[in-house]
Amino acid sequence: MQKKNKENGIEFFVESEKDTELIARRLAKIVQKKDIVALSGDLGVGKTVFARAFINALPGALEEVLSPSFPILQIYERAKVEVYHFDFFRLEKPEDAFELGIEEAFGCAISLIEWPERLDFFLPKKSLEIEISFLGGVTERVIKMSGSKVWSKRIRNI
Repeated sequence: MQKKNKENGIEFFVESEKDTELIARRLAKIVQKKDIVALSGDLGVGKTVFARAFINALPGALEEVLSPSFPILQIYERAKVEVYHFDFFRLEKPEDAFELGIEEAFGCAISLIEWPERLDFFLPKKSLEIEISFLGGVTERVIKMSGSKVWSKRIRNI
């Protein structure tokens, strides 16, 4: 795994799912209640792999973390905070996210959002944006993290 610091974020070049999981676990150590993590990337790129490692790295019992594509939302009770895991792949209109309790999640939990682009302008600017892209081989990926100045400082040592 290689890491490259950028002006407003970080870029990782990973060779395996294990590398992706390691980055997710490191991020889990610095997240706080009310944080919003927006995971984007093509189908099959590893968003759920990242989400599974991230959720299970938070204090609490190990859980089976599945892609919430069909139910759109799964809520995980961790020892200190709830994680609202949204998958907006099937979201028809950005406004539909409010019926799922997204405002509540933003105000009291950690929000982990797959396909955040479906929220359009409802995605808060304070989000940490993570883009996972295919690179070369079967398991190689580029993981780009960026966000506000606050996020840039927080993720610097991941």
